[in-house]
Amino acid sequence: MRQFVVIGHEAPTTPDFPLEDLPGAAGRLDLLSRSITAAFLRSHGFRKDVRFRLVLGDEFTLRFEGRELQGLNPDERSTAARVRSALQQREGAIGHQAVETSPGIYLSRRGVEAALRDAAEEGTLLQLHEDGAPIVESAPPEDPVFVLSDHRDFTEEEQALLDELDAERVSLGPNAIHADHAISVVQNYLDTDGYEQY
Repeated sequence: MRQFVVIGHEAPTTPDFPLEDLPGAAGRLDLLSRSITAAFLRSHGFRKDVRFRLVLGDEFTLRFEGRELQGLNPDERSTAARVRSALQQREGAIGHQAVETSPGIYLSRRGVEAALRDAAEEGTLLQLHEDGAPIVESAPPEDPVFVLSDHRDFTEEEQALLDELDAERVSLGPNAIHADHAISVVQNYLDTDGYEQY
C-alpha cells in the first residue's frame, strides 16, 4: 500500500470556513485538497491502494481509505467541501476513536505525533524535503509512507519526531515544488518502480 501523510499547519479544525477563499481564510485548504486528489485520482482512473492522512492543525486527522472512498472529484472546492462535512461531525470523534464521516473518510482527534506514529507502524517513513537525498538513489520500499508539509516548513518538533521514527529524508529534485505536485511525482516514481519500468 502507498501512504501519504500531509501536515496542514494552518488547516481549519472547525467547519466554519468559506469555500470561496480556500487559499486565505481556509489555511491553504486549496493546496491540501489538491494533495488529496493527487493521491487518489489519475486520468480515467482511481487508485484504491492508497491511504492518505491529512493532519489538521495538530488537532484532528482525516484518514482517507482508497478501497472505500466514493465520489471524490478532481476539483479542489468539492474536496474541501468533503473536509468541511467531516469537520461538521467532529463531536463524534471521541478520544482517538475515529468517526466515519462518509464512505472511506475517518476523522479522529489525533495530531501530528499520533498520525506519524500510526503511519510508522504500517510502513517505511520517507520525508519529502528539498535537502534530502535524491529519491532515485534507492529503490522504493515495499510499503512507503511519504510525509509532506504544507506551504510551511516542518517545525523543529516535527523534525525531531521524524528523526526519532527513522524517517529517511528524500528529495524529488533540485527545486521545491508544491505538495500536490510532489505527490504526483511520487506516484509516477512508484508506478515505474523507481523509473525502471515503463
